[in-house]
Amino acid sequence: MAAPKKGRSASAQSRPGRSLALILIAIAALTGGMFASGHTTPRLGIDLAGGTSITLTAKNEPGQPNAINKTNMDTAVDIMNRRVNGLGVSEAEVQTQGTDNIIVNIPKGTNSKQAREQVGTTAKLYFRPVLTTEVSGADASASPSPSASSSSSGKATDKATSSSSAPATPSATATSQGRAVTDALKADSTPSSSGSPSSSASSSASPSASAGADPATAKLQAEYAALDCSDKAARAKAGDGAKPTDPTVACGQNSSGQWQKYVLGPAEVSGTDIKKAAAVFDTQSAAGWKVTMDFTSGGSKKFAAITGKLAQQQSPQNQFAIVLDGEVVSDPFVSQALTGGNAEISGSFTQTEAQDLANMLKYGALPLSFKESSVTTVTAALGGEQLHAGLIAGAIGLALVIIYLVLYYRGLSIIAIASLGVSAILTYVLMALLGPAIGFALNLPAVCGAIVAIGITADSFIVFFERIRDEIREGRSLRPAVERAWPRARRTILVSDFVSFLAAAVLFIVTVGKVQGFAFTLGLTTVLDVVVVFLFTKPLMTILARKKFFAEGHRWSGLDPKRLGAKPPLRRTRRASAPVDTKEA
Repeated sequence: MAAPKKGRSASAQSRPGRSLALILIAIAALTGGMFASGHTTPRLGIDLAGGTSITLTAKNEPGQPNAINKTNMDTAVDIMNRRVNGLGVSEAEVQTQGTDNIIVNIPKGTNSKQAREQVGTTAKLYFRPVLTTEVSGADASASPSPSASSSSSGKATDKATSSSSAPATPSATATSQGRAVTDALKADSTPSSSGSPSSSASSSASPSASAGADPATAKLQAEYAALDCSDKAARAKAGDGAKPTDPTVACGQNSSGQWQKYVLGPAEVSGTDIKKAAAVFDTQSAAGWKVTMDFTSGGSKKFAAITGKLAQQQSPQNQFAIVLDGEVVSDPFVSQALTGGNAEISGSFTQTEAQDLANMLKYGALPLSFKESSVTTVTAALGGEQLHAGLIAGAIGLALVIIYLVLYYRGLSIIAIASLGVSAILTYVLMALLGPAIGFALNLPAVCGAIVAIGITADSFIVFFERIRDEIREGRSLRPAVERAWPRARRTILVSDFVSFLAAAVLFIVTVGKVQGFAFTLGLTTVLDVVVVFLFTKPLMTILARKKFFAEGHRWSGLDPKRLGAKPPLRRTRRASAPVDTKEA
């Protein structure tokens, strides 16, 4: 039974070249991918490469004069941080300044336009019933037929429900627009026992029907009649100051790219009722990218109630508008109550637009509205000096480690230096690739993390070498000493690296901004230490143990038994027999 076991062990020891080939192939593949992608250097953070600094000033909401406070400002900073940083390693900085300003620093190389939209968008989402709608402004005259005003920019589903919408005919004059608003508001506030909107009974009412309308309705009529959604300035002011509990006007684009204006009822569901949002590519239809939403339990009940009510109405009052920051992004129609607790926003989204919208819905709406006070370019002069000083410190530290290894371990230092070189190559290549992949940016704390990793990596070599020396001191030859030392050293290395990685993970979770760069780099280099020790250091040591220079314990090999104080091997000796006297015999 012993012979097969010995054969398997010898076979396993005779193939260290496989591990070396594997890691060399991985290095070659990663390096080739780095050059193929065109990103041959790590992306630098704002403190090293400069970037864009945006100052946002908070504005009080209508009816909420005391909304600007420390709690809301801190909440806004947290939401902006999560929106921009995503995984938290892109190194965008978001911090308050004074009582009503937020400073956002975006590193060079980041899409600053997209980041500005992420931080500046309030992302206040409401689901409002559509009371009336028509093509607006110049688009109305360009519309070939009334059916062009039918909005089909989105749909709502509960995984099984779909229907089609009848077109809405636009009004021709301001008087008929006012009558449409009045009738729509009556329909929204007056329940219909027959299931049809009460506006259908009053569609032939005279223009004087709106003359006695209350001031709020008259104001809404005037806003709707004057609204030209083809004008950007008019779109920005549409519904400005309206409360969620009040009817309002809004603008949105239909599937034909035409601008439509709407009269919308009070908000029935808000963005706070959304539990989860995600960007999904629809492979079952030509819709392309869409945003799916799952509601909370309370939101599901509200959504089922409003869709059940709208299903009893006629077009366009069987539609609800999904309103994001005052603009209608989708106006799906409803044919029955949707009780599945989910919905989707579909339309002419690109992947980036869908992901941005899902990101904003997922992380929530900002508690305040903000305006850009200033946008400036940040230079990297100071950071460059600090980086230069940090690289000098790292080079000095690396030189001291190499000098120590050469003086103390002599020939074994070749293995350690080669392993440090492999670890450095892997670290550099991965940092360069992670920049475009997940937005990783190398800042000064990240450089510190890489310098600290030199000590962690060297510590693993020292543990392995000392275990080998212990076995030689016990009187074993080098090849058995390497194989016996490895299981004990491996256990110690794994425990040590696990503790380091756990510390890095905790630091990454509980901190934000630049400190996360330090934690991420420390965690990455700790994982690479395990890879290098298992796939490079140990196989290389096994191969060199077969060489005469190391196997015979040359005085410069670092494994000289005499210098290590090795015990002589135990041997049995025969007791000498007494000499025989031939004369007596």
